[in-house]
Amino acid sequence: MNSLALARSRLARPRRLPLPGTAHGAAFGTIVLNEARLARRQPFPIIGSIALPVVVMIIFGEIPSSGQVVSALGGLTLFDVYLPVIMVLGLTMLTLLGLPGPLVSYRELGVLRRLSTTPVPPSWLLAAQVVVQFCVALAGLLIVNVVSVTAFGAADPKSPAGLALSSLLAIGGLFALGLLVAAVAPTSGSVNAIGRLALIPLLFFAGLWLPRALMPTVLQDVSNYTPLGAAVEAIQDSMQTGFPPARPLLVLVAYAVVFAVAARRFFRWE
Repeated sequence: MNSLALARSRLARPRRLPLPGTAHGAAFGTIVLNEARLARRQPFPIIGSIALPVVVMIIFGEIPSSGQVVSALGGLTLFDVYLPVIMVLGLTMLTLLGLPGPLVSYRELGVLRRLSTTPVPPSWLLAAQVVVQFCVALAGLLIVNVVSVTAFGAADPKSPAGLALSSLLAIGGLFALGLLVAAVAPTSGSVNAIGRLALIPLLFFAGLWLPRALMPTVLQDVSNYTPLGAAVEAIQDSMQTGFPPARPLLVLVAYAVVFAVAARRFFRWE
């Protein structure tokens, strides 16, 4: 009886033949290029993660009072306070809409299931999406920083290493959140619903509507332990004072680990 069940399972799931060792890199590179072409044909996530932050930054930069020092903001200008928020705004749009959408669509269309019968593991498609979106995220952060310095006279970051580390940890924590959304969203339409529901509280605690320095103490404490609040704190410290303290960095690491483990646990291939 056990032998019969084993035989049936082997027939139901064809054994995947391994690729030659030298072909692994070329095959994965081809998948990444294909995913990049598909992302270019559906540019909304790219627009949301790059163009939107730049437009918001231009609007803030053109406000006459945005360059004035405000004592209630810790001696910073309004532009200085909102620049890290604008940076994580692009990452959030990419995380909640750009990353999970294609993965859920592939699952709906049976692409991941069909890949399981080929020499290419389905996980490569997920990894290729992460690589493409990671490049978009880095491009968005770089563009916002360059434009802020060259066009609006923002100061160079006090700690470039701290800014790089904070940005990478923010990407890691938020991308893990995006993979968790892809794991639990049943349809591609539900991705937008989940993303929009999560977007408002995340951006609120990041300080988009009310700067974190002006929040009541209770809200500040909550913000410090949210993904975007910790990201804004770490990035702002890197830009204004120096290397960020350990707490926001550890919060981002914790979110990356927890979300990644949950995404791995709940992700369905079909």
